[in-house]
Amino acid sequence: MATLLFLRVLVDFGLVVLAWLVQLVIYPSFRYYAVADLLQWHSKYMTRISIVVIPLMTLQLVFAIYFLIQLYNVLNLINLVLIFLIWLSTFLQAVPLHKNISLKIMPHASAIKLVKINWIRTILWTVLCIVNSLTYMGYTSFFVNNC
Repeated sequence: MATLLFLRVLVDFGLVVLAWLVQLVIYPSFRYYAVADLLQWHSKYMTRISIVVIPLMTLQLVFAIYFLIQLYNVLNLINLVLIFLIWLSTFLQAVPLHKNISLKIMPHASAIKLVKINWIRTILWTVLCIVNSLTYMGYTSFFVNNC
């Protein structure tokens, strides 16, 4: 169990680092591209970032479901709800804006809006990482002190 909790924290940490990089560096940089350059880069960016994001988000969801099934409690339920909110924000807000950029529908305006709406995911991933890190530290310290 401790190994799975640790792996969950690693996945959470990977996503939170990625979220902050995207929020502070990648999305804001989109507005500095000429439209033609943005369209060319965005296509490559989406392919490359998906290689990292899709497995991590999928693992995060799998861990949340697994831990909720193994130990149904409020903390594990909140964990799954936070992930659900992240997925909602991703697929109802971020994906359509990325699609707008790809389809040349107001690419710079969509890029600026990405920065604004991505704060939701960045904050949720940060909270999730902190909660799961504290859970892991509490779990491991309990067994270190009691075994």
